Amino acid sequence: MFIEEGFKGLHDGWRYVLGTILIFCAWQFIGAIPLMAALVFKMVDTREFPTDITAMSEMLGSNLFLLLMLFSFAVGLLAVALTVRWLHRRSFTSLTTSRPRIDWKRIGFAFLLWTFISALFILLDIYLSPDDYKFNFNATPFLILLIIAVLFIPLQTSFEEYYMRAYLMQGIGIMSGKKWIPLLFTSLIFGLLHIFNPEVDKLGYGIMFFYMGTGLFLGIMTLMDDGIELALGFHAANNLTAAILVTADWTAFQTNSLFRDISEPGLGWDVFLPVLVIYPILLITFAKRYGWNNWKERLLGEVEPVMGDDRRIENGPDDR
Repeated sequence: MFIEEGFKGLHDGWRYVLGTILIFCAWQFIGAIPLMAALVFKMVDTREFPTDITAMSEMLGSNLFLLLMLFSFAVGLLAVALTVRWLHRRSFTSLTTSRPRIDWKRIGFAFLLWTFISALFILLDIYLSPDDYKFNFNATPFLILLIIAVLFIPLQTSFEEYYMRAYLMQGIGIMSGKKWIPLLFTSLIFGLLHIFNPEVDKLGYGIMFFYMGTGLFLGIMTLMDDGIELALGFHAANNLTAAILVTADWTAFQTNSLFRDISEPGLGWDVFLPVLVIYPILLITFAKRYGWNNWKERLLGEVEPVMGDDRRIENGPDDR
């Protein structure tokens, strides 16, 4: 079972508290240094002070801003790997899955499935509401965006999955002894981490239903599948299609995408439909493909300590 993988190393509660703080600081402070430095240099030059993400993106250029913003997540992912290796003395594989090896086929399947579905819904909305969109293609900026997105967005989404659905899921599960507690808690945290996104300011707090619902969906998928491979593929596909296909002046991703949404934003079916309809269908699809069963125990059961596991791995983690 996935949460029990946390017993394959040093799993004292204080280690998870310290690790959570170290990873957060690496992500939010150390990783943000290049972006902050670039903004300071630009402010000195222009004597302008950006007040939101849109202004920052315009000041630096959307591609440079995106690159520097995503860089902080890459630093956060490195912090996760180092924390697991040196603070917990366990393998990165055990943070990813309960299987002997990371299942790349699962990642690929979830990625391709959600890329198709997500792109289909975006293109369908453009077809049904053409006045709400403007064709935004510009070859050189788009090509640069494509390179940045393909290289760095998977690092961003992987960090969020390893931090939320892996590190915190296992840590909170071990400390609480219950599976439902980390499931709900990490879903809440995942939603709250998006509370300062410009979408929340523009659409209101109702959009938090989508963020928390998505976190719950990813958490259920992780516990039922005993690993974060499906969540890794889904999350990367979701953010890549959003960054490449469509952007808007009020979204967190300000990109040189193919289309620009010029409509007046509002809470609509696109906020509630995924959580209430599409995500349940996806869970059923994955359940049939991978033979999920015993849902109550996997989602609401007790976290049982793994007997016979050494708390210390003398020669370091084994990532084979």
